[in-house]
Amino acid sequence: MATTRTSSARRLVIKVGSALVTNNGEGLDLAAIDEWARQISELCATGRQVVLVSSGAIACGLQRLGWHKRPRAVHELQAAAAVGQMGLAQVYERAFARYHLHTAQILLTHDDLADRKRYLNARSTLSTLLQLGVVPIINENDTVVTDEIKFGDNDTLGALVANLIEADCLLILTDQQGLFTADPRKDATATLISEARAGNPALEAMAGGVGSAFGKGGMITKVIAAKRAARSGAHTVIASGRETDVIVRLARGEPLGTLLVSETPPLTARKQWLADHLQLNGKLILDGGAIHALRDGKSLLPIGVLTVQGDFERGAAVACVSSEGIEVARGLVNYGSSDGRRIARRASQDIEDILGYIDEPEIIHRDNLILT
Repeated sequence: MATTRTSSARRLVIKVGSALVTNNGEGLDLAAIDEWARQISELCATGRQVVLVSSGAIACGLQRLGWHKRPRAVHELQAAAAVGQMGLAQVYERAFARYHLHTAQILLTHDDLADRKRYLNARSTLSTLLQLGVVPIINENDTVVTDEIKFGDNDTLGALVANLIEADCLLILTDQQGLFTADPRKDATATLISEARAGNPALEAMAGGVGSAFGKGGMITKVIAAKRAARSGAHTVIASGRETDVIVRLARGEPLGTLLVSETPPLTARKQWLADHLQLNGKLILDGGAIHALRDGKSLLPIGVLTVQGDFERGAAVACVSSEGIEVARGLVNYGSSDGRRIARRASQDIEDILGYIDEPEIIHRDNLILT
C-alpha cells in the first residue's frame, strides 16, 4: 500500500530544509541542489508535476555576508533573507537549466493564503506554471514576515502549498532518516517509524523539538505539517535528503523514511482554505445550543452568539469559540463586527428591524463554516 501511495502521486510538493540546502550552514550545497534538479527532471519527464519548497534564504544570506552566528535582531534576519534569496534563485535557475527546465520564483507569506482573493490568485498562478512544465521554487518571504522568521518553518509552508494545489504527496527532505520513536541522537533504542497515520497525537509526543542551528524547524513541525497536508488528502513522506536518488526512489514507491498516511477525505476547496487560516479577524462567543447546532451540521444563527470580539467586515474569517475559550469552528461572516454586536442573541426575523436591512438569516452559513 505504501508503494502505491507514493508511486501513484502525479502532483508532488518537495520541501528541502536549511541543513540540506546549506550543508549545515557551510554555504549553498551546489552538488546537492544539482542532484535534486536532476531527479525532479526525471519526474517531470514522466508527466509528474513538482513544486519545490526551499528553505535556506536566511542561512545562505548569513554565509554570503560572512556572519557565523544567526542574529536575533529582526532587521538583520530580514537583510540576510534578502541577500540569500538572490543566491538561492540564481543557483536553482542554473541547476534546472542543465536539465532543460524553467523555474519560477514565488515568495509567499501566510497573509497571501489568509486572504481569499490572494489565495485564489496564488492557486491559479501555480496551476498555470505547472501546466506549462515550469518548476515553481517557493520560499517564505522572510524579508517582510517577522512572525515567520521568529517562529516559522517551511514545513508548514510546504503543507499549505500541498493544500493549495491539491497535491497527492508532500515529500519533506531533512537531515534525518525519518521519524523515530525518540531522538536517535540521544536514545540508542530509538527505532524508525516506517508508516503511521497523519494526525495521530502520539506522533507529536515522539517528535519532540529537534532542530538545527541554521533552520528553525524540527521533527515536530514536520509531523504537524503532515497533519495539515492530510486535510486535502496528501500523504507525507519524511526522509533523508542525503539518501542517494531519494526523490526518484520515493516516486517509484520505494519505502524510505516515514510515510504518514492521509486517511481523511479531502475537504472542499473553500472549507480547505478556512481550515488553513492561520490569522483570524475576530471571535464569536457561542452558547451551548449554537455549538450543538454547528456540530449537527447547521448554520450559525445570531441568537446563538453571546459576544462578538474584534473589529472585522462582512466576509472576514472568524473563530467560533465556547464561553470557556475553546475553538469549535471557524467561518466567513455575513455581517461585520458592528452589525454582529447589534444582532447577537436576537432571532433571525429581527435582523431587518434592528439593522434596517438583511443580508442573510444566519451569521455564518454552514457552507462557509468548518469544525475545528
